Amino acid sequence: MNTHEHEHSTAHSPGQAVAALSASVPPSELALGFSDVSMRFPDGTEALSGVSLSLLRGEFVSIVGPSGCGKSTLLKIASGLYPHTSGEIRVDREHLGYTFQDATLLPWRKVRGNVELLMELRGYPAAERRRVALEQISLVGLDGFADHYPKRLSGGMRMRVSLARSLALNPSVFMFDEPFGALDEITRERLNDELLALYLRKGFTGLFITHSIPEAVYLSSRVVVMSRRPGRILETFEVPFGYPRGPELRYRADFAALCGEISVSLRRAIEE
Repeated sequence: MNTHEHEHSTAHSPGQAVAALSASVPPSELALGFSDVSMRFPDGTEALSGVSLSLLRGEFVSIVGPSGCGKSTLLKIASGLYPHTSGEIRVDREHLGYTFQDATLLPWRKVRGNVELLMELRGYPAAERRRVALEQISLVGLDGFADHYPKRLSGGMRMRVSLARSLALNPSVFMFDEPFGALDEITRERLNDELLALYLRKGFTGLFITHSIPEAVYLSSRVVVMSRRPGRILETFEVPFGYPRGPELRYRADFAALCGEISVSLRRAIEE
């Protein structure tokens, strides 16, 4: 896993960065790739225009951008939920995890039943489903809650169940569509710390959508800024902080400075 121990953050034009990365990355090291991907909905709305982005195995990349710029659409295209109009996508959908903005739990199933759901749909034997589900429930810090219904859980706990459900399939690429956006700041920061611990333990490749610049910087090795609709990549910022990361990073001057640079870029995206 890369630690990205650079002295300074740098922003690149999207065309130069993608061309350089694509030319230098062996196919075996590419975990997720978008090449000149565009998307137009049947009603004529152009959601994405010429998006090119490559993620190496073990990278954690966050995308920020104005509301409605196509961030979530990009993830849905990668997962196969939406078709794309043009361009090429490279991803192993058999080993793809996806966490939505809402926990999307079945209210009539207990925690263990919800975590087992994807395994059940793929035909895993019952004993294996139970074993793996209990392992993942423990991994996300919910020991003792396997037999609770979702209505008895807090918002943060429900998101942990959602994470456990996807982790049960041991994804090599994990996509996160603003999973903590509806939570209070304290819970959100705690779940950021827990997600980083899961990322370091599991070694998956992460693509994270968020409206929070500090969250993007805290989690990621790179932060990508998208334009207004139709979404395209405007700038990519390298994050110079190595892993593991602790909560004290959020209060450092260089962390604040990088957040400020990205904020300026995002304001340009909104105003253009």
